[in-house]
Amino acid sequence: MNLAPYIDHTLLKATATPADIVKLCAEAREHAFRAVCVNPQHVALARAELSGSDVLVATVCGFPLGAVTSEQKAVEARLSVEAGADEVDMVIAIGSALAGDWEYVQADIAAVRKAIPDTVLKVIIETCYLDENGKVRATEAAVAAGADFVKTSTGFGPGGATLEDVELMNRVIAGRAQIKAAGGVRTAEDAAAMIAAGATRLGTSGGVGLVSGGSNQQGY
Repeated sequence: MNLAPYIDHTLLKATATPADIVKLCAEAREHAFRAVCVNPQHVALARAELSGSDVLVATVCGFPLGAVTSEQKAVEARLSVEAGADEVDMVIAIGSALAGDWEYVQADIAAVRKAIPDTVLKVIIETCYLDENGKVRATEAAVAAGADFVKTSTGFGPGGATLEDVELMNRVIAGRAQIKAAGGVRTAEDAAAMIAAGATRLGTSGGVGLVSGGSNQQGY
């Protein structure tokens, strides 16, 4: 299958240089990926590099820990959109989720949603830290707060997307939002399986390998 329209071509490493971002954008143009995903510092550069193309610019918010205040997340998201981001991938308040404070988790997401009402919002629930009930409650909170996507992982935690998590999220969402599987998508077969399980977007730093019939050797 053609995986390119599903891929958010991702580079979120602290060591990413402007030259690396230019290369990422060139690859995204060449392979017609759905989006690039870069840190906020690089949004304006990615926007300029992708001018005239159909590739979207995604960025992250409260990344990778989710442990800044809701107000800080909201401002970060708004500034990224003003710089040219088409989509924002925010991290939930993971500690609050683990404490069972779902009211805070939902309000935190809602604050970002309010700050960028017309921008695609993907909510990273970081499944590797949650038990099954936590995954269900976090997914429900994201949908209730107005998320366009619920995303499995940052790629910086101890685990990434699994088929079981995507299937669980798909059942909970029940068509009310979309799913982004991120982290650990190593082969084209992995990618196709995630899509069959319900994912409509794949976050990976190894998109070129995946669409070229190889594998993702990039670690995310």
